[in-house]
Amino acid sequence: MLVIWIGYGFPTILIAISYVVFFPVLYNTLTGVQTIQPVLINAVRTLGASRFQVLTSVILPAALPNIMTGLRVGAGFAFRGLIFAEMIAAGSGLGFLIFDGASTRQTDRVVVGMIMMGLLWLLMDRLLLRPIERATIERWGLVRAQGGES
Repeated sequence: MLVIWIGYGFPTILIAISYVVFFPVLYNTLTGVQTIQPVLINAVRTLGASRFQVLTSVILPAALPNIMTGLRVGAGFAFRGLIFAEMIAAGSGLGFLIFDGASTRQTDRVVVGMIMMGLLWLLMDRLLLRPIERATIERWGLVRAQGGES
């Protein structure tokens, strides 16, 4: 439907990726906020904290691991969405390479594109997403930092 409404090109790809990322991030954020124990919020409010202080000292730290999980899931969806959008609405990229290779029966291009997709995702996950997620859950006490004091 986006191709019909907007046409081919970058805006279609951007909107499609934003659409597939929004809901996992929203769901995980809401889950993180809903799992906060009301006693923690009440305790901070009793000590005289403002709404902003409750948000920054209780809600955000408690929900941050879930938010990071949502961002990680959203990044996976965004990557798949990008490849799919390149197949449908772009004239270049890995998705286009795979789709064009499949339509012209060039199996080598398809296989190279698939291998590149896997390697790019592996690099993005190992070098960007996992370290951020690990730092988040270590910072907020969900796991003990490796190599730390016992």
